Amino acid sequence: MSGLTHFNAAGEAQMVDVADKAATRRVAVAEGRIRMRPETLALIRGGGHAKGDVLGVARIAGIMAAKRTAELVPLCHPLALSRVAIEFDAQPDEAAVRCRASVETLAPTGVEMEALCAVQVALLTVYDMCKAVERGMVIDGVRLIEKRGGRSGDWVADPVPGPVPERVPERVPEDVPAG
Repeated sequence: MSGLTHFNAAGEAQMVDVADKAATRRVAVAEGRIRMRPETLALIRGGGHAKGDVLGVARIAGIMAAKRTAELVPLCHPLALSRVAIEFDAQPDEAAVRCRASVETLAPTGVEMEALCAVQVALLTVYDMCKAVERGMVIDGVRLIEKRGGRSGDWVADPVPGPVPERVPERVPEDVPAG
């Protein structure tokens, strides 16, 4: 593996020069999830949330985030994206919603950061829209799961090993003393 490309020989931050790289089709897929109480998931799935279609709004937020990644991550190249797709999958057994973002471009650099940014912002939007009913939601498992194209070729992540994380704890009623 080569060294960190975002630093020059003097150790100063730099934007990577991609001028000599060919514009090719690049694809990246990222995923993550937000865990919550079953009651919160039921509100989202049933469309009963007072703020409206939680996942619809989160989908738009994820698309917008992918398009604005270069404004958020200092050394990312601004890219013209040809496709951004955001998918949600309710996971009742884990009281969670999984988000998957697929991003494509025809460019001299990849779209991994755009896919990761889309997932993070989509999940943050779910949190924002549901925080009035639950503040203990947990965003986790955000990772790149696939990238295609470019000089380094295709890459697919290994499955995540290990036990399933614990559920988000139930809220303690306010009238119960701590301790």
